[in-house]
Amino acid sequence: MNKDIEFESAETIRAYQETRLHEALDYLHACSPYYRRLFSTHHIDLAGIRRIDDLQRIPFTEKKDLQLHNEDFRCCPKAKIVDYITTSGTLGEPVTFGCTDRDLDRLAFNEAKSFACAGLGPGNILQLMTTIDKRFMAGLAYFLGIRRLGASIIRVGNGIPELQWDTIRRMQPDSIMCVPSFIPRLIQYAEEHGIDYTHSSVKRIIGIGEGLRNQDFTLNLLGRQIKEKWDVQLFATYSSTEMGATFSECEYGQGGHCHPELIIVEIIGEDGRPVPDGEVGEVVVTTLGVEGMPLLRFRTGDMCARISEPCQCGRNSFRLTPIVGRKNNMIKLKGTTLYPPAINDVLDNTDYVQNYVVYVQDSESGTDDVVVKVGLKYEPAYDAVKDLKDRFRAHLRVAPKIEVRPTDEVQRVNFPAKSRKPVKFIDQRKR
Repeated sequence: MNKDIEFESAETIRAYQETRLHEALDYLHACSPYYRRLFSTHHIDLAGIRRIDDLQRIPFTEKKDLQLHNEDFRCCPKAKIVDYITTSGTLGEPVTFGCTDRDLDRLAFNEAKSFACAGLGPGNILQLMTTIDKRFMAGLAYFLGIRRLGASIIRVGNGIPELQWDTIRRMQPDSIMCVPSFIPRLIQYAEEHGIDYTHSSVKRIIGIGEGLRNQDFTLNLLGRQIKEKWDVQLFATYSSTEMGATFSECEYGQGGHCHPELIIVEIIGEDGRPVPDGEVGEVVVTTLGVEGMPLLRFRTGDMCARISEPCQCGRNSFRLTPIVGRKNNMIKLKGTTLYPPAINDVLDNTDYVQNYVVYVQDSESGTDDVVVKVGLKYEPAYDAVKDLKDRFRAHLRVAPKIEVRPTDEVQRVNFPAKSRKPVKFIDQRKR
């Protein structure tokens, strides 16, 4: 990392990635039953794929391909797989991935670079508030990355504010890593139990799984809520099991930096063609250096934009804007296009809302019906349903239907058996 290619010129980065692309294509042709079949079926001459732009000649890999032909994506003998993981199943049935020793080293390198981007190094202590078990790649990757970086990690796991604060008091971490919407719960617990959190050892929060910023990089409602209460540095990250790479913000908070050694990214429009920089499209990834199950032109379903101009931190690799939402989860509500994170943002920042779940259904008019079932932390002195609708109209211009339900009923929907992540969005549309 002393000669980090992210600080080289854009031309040097592109030439480097194209060299790695040739290596990746040769490896897929030699070792991947799935991609060897795809190249043959579509008469693709790999000798003609010399530049990143040439990737457009190759069909996309879809989530359903991984589900239907999982074993055919494995490029090494089964005996070389040392760790099995599965995706969270956010877009459907979970997919199994096998990692080799080399893949785990790659994960460690990825997270070491990402943590360094967020300002960590030897001597820092990170409290990890996410699971490292249940076949979850991210928790293991964070541990490996901190170890490679030479910093220290405290593996506390998710939830349990009392345990988190006891650990902070005892071990004095300067950084914590968690799902951002857990932070208000931490703050609330501290306030209710007389903990002076503003003078704790924690100076940095690294968020996973949820956004902290708007498309213009200003803090979103959740980010502002945290920052107004707790004046710490906030860093957002974006990653997925399939890409095995992380886009992490630097101290300037102007998008997640790409690690060119690990991934090639395309941003595509509805027509499957690349969109201009700054325009929102779907993230498509080609992994570099993966030994067990590399992917070529994999459609992630995530929607964001690419920023190519150099960052103030000196890195010249491109950045991704905050994720707008999942392509498959796009909602058409009363003529307005929405993604679930925008709805979550309003609800997460309403103090009397304890929990919620968003249901999307077909309507007779051909658009979508959205019903939000909320559990209340307390009964406000005014009409909660009317107030929530006013909040939605103020931020989104439209309001969904609101139903107040018992909190324990919503809780059972949020946390079904075997789920690693809270369920806050249920799509009941017929596609």
